[in-house]
Amino acid sequence: MAVESHDKKLDDLLKMVEDGKAQLPDFQRSWVWDDTKICKLIESITSGFPMGAAMFLANGGEHVRFSYRKFEGVTSTEEVIPEWLVLDGQQRLTTLYQVLKSKGATVTRLETERDKTIKRYYYLDIKKCLDPNIDRLDAIISVSEKKQLTANIGRDILLDLSTKEKEFENLMFPLNITFSPNDTDDWRYEMEEYYGNNRKYSLLFREFSQKILRPIIAYNMPVIQLDKETPKEAVCQIFENVNTGGVPLTVFELVTATFAADGFKLRDDWENAQATFKGKVNGELLTEITGANFLAAMTLLVTYYRRIKSGDDERIAVTCKKKDILKLDLEDYKKYRDSLVQGFCEAADFLVHQGIFRSRDLPYSSQLTPLAAVFSYDRDNGHLLALGPNQEKLAKWYWCGVFGEQYGGANEARFALDIQGVLRWMSGGDMPDTVYRASLQPTRLLTMQTRNSAAYKGIMALILQDSPLDFMTGNRMDIASYIDEEADIHHIFPQTYCRSQNYPPKKWNSVINKTPIYASSNRSIGGHAPSIYIRTMAGKGLDDEKIVKAIESHKINYDYLSADNFDDYFIDRTKQIIRCIEKAMGKAVAGLDSEDTIREFGVALSDNDNVDA
Repeated sequence: MAVESHDKKLDDLLKMVEDGKAQLPDFQRSWVWDDTKICKLIESITSGFPMGAAMFLANGGEHVRFSYRKFEGVTSTEEVIPEWLVLDGQQRLTTLYQVLKSKGATVTRLETERDKTIKRYYYLDIKKCLDPNIDRLDAIISVSEKKQLTANIGRDILLDLSTKEKEFENLMFPLNITFSPNDTDDWRYEMEEYYGNNRKYSLLFREFSQKILRPIIAYNMPVIQLDKETPKEAVCQIFENVNTGGVPLTVFELVTATFAADGFKLRDDWENAQATFKGKVNGELLTEITGANFLAAMTLLVTYYRRIKSGDDERIAVTCKKKDILKLDLEDYKKYRDSLVQGFCEAADFLVHQGIFRSRDLPYSSQLTPLAAVFSYDRDNGHLLALGPNQEKLAKWYWCGVFGEQYGGANEARFALDIQGVLRWMSGGDMPDTVYRASLQPTRLLTMQTRNSAAYKGIMALILQDSPLDFMTGNRMDIASYIDEEADIHHIFPQTYCRSQNYPPKKWNSVINKTPIYASSNRSIGGHAPSIYIRTMAGKGLDDEKIVKAIESHKINYDYLSADNFDDYFIDRTKQIIRCIEKAMGKAVAGLDSEDTIREFGVALSDNDNVDA
């Protein structure tokens, strides 16, 4: 990879844009500068101020093949293979081409209305440009597509430049003829004729040409040139570094541009995959999956296949790092695409069995990446996950990832470990690293206060896994009723009541005092003490047996709750939740008798009923 830097005349750069020798890689998004920013750019050019370097990538390299497109405003329909792809400088070159080269109006927008595009022509006020007491910005005139400047919602015309004669009358030079010597000469001669060849105006334009136009024509812009050997990961990193003011570039867009060079429309294919997800009963769980996530899972799957085919050669890396996603081969993508789509669908079904019904309740959306890859590989290689013991192992791996909180940071290494570890475990090998390392301290339960915590969501899922009964109706909470009744996580001892009793917030606002409740039932509970809202349950038609059954289905001791006995209720529910977590993870929660546990809870949490992992 070689890098060179050269100063190039702006005129030459805009000619390259016009001729198609410089084009945009297809991952570059369209971008429209606002009118104010364009005027400031013109100010810099006409004043000789630097406006920063552009960055070009040589097209046609062996390692980088992107589809490309012409700059907006270029009207030529001739198909041209570009010599250079512009990585940085798109907005400036697009703007300057339209302002200084194009005969059409420049597409822009108002600074205050960013979603609405307008069209403008740009002029230089000749007299103001030559007046040292006037700021250059004030000499740059932006007029409408009709070449008029208006006020009072267009009723009053303040400046009319709709004909050449009116341009001459107001001594307004059209910037879009700056780099055309013939057009500039014609404009000058016609202007002089308009003023009867008055020498005063000839001298005025000569001064304007020397002081303003010639510096524009001679303006140089530094260009950093990257050679054809530049790897794709370097292109991605460079673009992210220089594109701080725009929308971040994703690996999906780079791969889209790469596949497009071979005639494959990745974006269309991804939209078809999303349509498949939406058509699934549990497809809502996959709404947070992005194209980049799908490519990460694909790369993980492809590299795992390579590792297996190599005889488990450790030199063959299982990976889904950005640089490896960028190396994804189109034929591999096509080969495994359908299987991976189904892998994601099967992952969604798995999550429902774990008590996770909506995407907002997913502990870690990132954990779907290795999970889908595991399902995809398994469905084409033995269906080991159809065996009951292996389903239990997969669930244990999943919950160890959640309660061990191992998917909260950079996850590429974890993904690679898990696809290998889980599939090895299914075949009778050692447990995955995620299961081995998972641990949860009891005091962590007190700090789980909001759904921002993955483990917090996980506990709610474990409760839903056992199909609890709604407090007020006694109906079983399954996926359909949970969604239809707009169930959400609410306090068991209501927060208004807890505050009135001065209970410590770290307890009453923790996950231990929360459970899934229908929206209508939560309104009936209100801020009342449990003993009062239990009577409301009876008033809804539930007999005593159903009331007890409904409450205890949420891992709540009925006697403590009905007596408003917060302290004993809290300890008992903590122990019940810990037992659920231990069962899900397949291993014991440590520290039940530790000093920290006793200090925070007031008692040890050890219980003869705890699961022996």
